Amino acid sequence: MSRGAAHSRVDSLFRRESGRILAHLVARFGPHRIDLAEDAVQDAMCAALQTWSFGSLPAEPGAWLMRAAKNRMIDLARRDARTARILPKVLPEDQAQEPPTDTGPLHDDQLKLMFSCCHPTLAPETQIALILKALCGFSHAEIAAAFFTSADAVEKRIVRAKGYLRKSRTVFDLDNARQVRSRLPRVQQAIYQLFSEGYHSTDATAPVRLQLCREALRLAELLVADPSARTPSTQALLALIHFSSARLDARIDAHSNFVLLADQRRSEWNAEHIALGFQFLRQSAQGDEVTRFHLEAAIAAEHCRAESIEATDWEAIVGLYELLAAQAVLPAIEINRAIAVGQARGPRAGLDALAKIEMPVGYPFLDAAKATFHAALGEHVMAAEALAAASASARTPAEAAVYRRQARGIK
Repeated sequence: MSRGAAHSRVDSLFRRESGRILAHLVARFGPHRIDLAEDAVQDAMCAALQTWSFGSLPAEPGAWLMRAAKNRMIDLARRDARTARILPKVLPEDQAQEPPTDTGPLHDDQLKLMFSCCHPTLAPETQIALILKALCGFSHAEIAAAFFTSADAVEKRIVRAKGYLRKSRTVFDLDNARQVRSRLPRVQQAIYQLFSEGYHSTDATAPVRLQLCREALRLAELLVADPSARTPSTQALLALIHFSSARLDARIDAHSNFVLLADQRRSEWNAEHIALGFQFLRQSAQGDEVTRFHLEAAIAAEHCRAESIEATDWEAIVGLYELLAAQAVLPAIEINRAIAVGQARGPRAGLDALAKIEMPVGYPFLDAAKATFHAALGEHVMAAEALAAASASARTPAEAAVYRRQARGIK
């Protein structure tokens, strides 16, 4: 295997396996050794890159990485004078032996670590950032984009959080389902951010990052499978991810260009994901709580049940966005509501709704929405100017290319 091919395979495995391996190491050695565990995982990935470049892949690459990371963790722990004295108590001589059966409310190591990262002494943003960095392989820049902050601020936040974990002497301080429920919203938000980064990628080389979307789906399924975390809001989150996953293949054409919703072939939408989305949306209707995930899943459901963009119940979507805006004032929600208003009540109404949105200059999605409505009204010069502004402030080349293509289509 060439070094390039090995690097691509290791990168793919890192996204898929690193969180699971890290969680397993932390479960055995404790969250106060999370830095050592991260180093062990990184070293295992480097060893895989070196080894696989000169030969074929092992039959089970994930198991190979797990063994390499375990062995490296043992080496690192033995070098740490503070842990060397208790190593025999932590790790049996039989290195393949699994940890004892857990009697707590969670039964998956990765879920346990996610909930441990959401300790109430940590700020909510820090909890989510720590999960995204440690368990989902996010860079500081990717986390910063999700929180509209700087990479330096994110790095400092994570360093402080790890400092807290190093001082902790409790492996997983989750004794009952009530503690799980209190931390569940932060875990859900981290999974939501993970899927969002895959769906609306900030990576200049990948307009859609399928691996992140699939990992978010896997983690959401883990949550729903665990009785302590199987709440209506978790089911709504899983419904939303299924509805959105159904449209992944149709969002990118054969040349890796974005395809806008209006231009997507709905025959390419995945029927199985849509069916599962409706299944979990129905299950999420139990109880009285209506969360952001319920509303976003309901909006996605309206798109998935419509035969075309013209046949979409836009007034229903406007109402759902209004409920959503009452829960969270975010740029994307405000813009999407205005777009729905324009679709339901005409382009002038859409422009009026967009004009009421206050946000910093240089937000491409606002300019792109304005361009759509100006073009519909025949205001071609204003539409072209808005698209030029959107292209100039686009986050990635793929986004900029969409706006340039739209500009060329204006007559």
